[in-house]
Amino acid sequence: MEIDVSTAKRWLDDCKSDQGQEVFFLDCREPNEHHVAKIQGVTLAPMSQWPPSQEIIESMQGKQIVVLCHHGGRSLRVTNWLRANGFPTAVSMSGGIDSWSLEIDPSVPRY
Repeated sequence: MEIDVSTAKRWLDDCKSDQGQEVFFLDCREPNEHHVAKIQGVTLAPMSQWPPSQEIIESMQGKQIVVLCHHGGRSLRVTNWLRANGFPTAVSMSGGIDSWSLEIDPSVPRY
């Protein structure tokens, strides 16, 4: 249900999960949060506007989905929704973008 930021980084770099599946990164934070701190290559779909657009749903089909937020709470809720709605392998990035900033890329601002 969750992966750590090191695994998420590896998947982002490889563009594939450990199972060889193409990876789709989904940021469920709000636009103002995304503006402050973001990871390149991640799609924004705010939880407050959930479910996401049909275009985003279609772009996730057949991919390993990694959901992130600030600390991991919202992304777990979105992951549960995804798993209940046809995306059984969706995972949440534990610790969110805050852990990403601390452990992977200190150039990503903390807030």
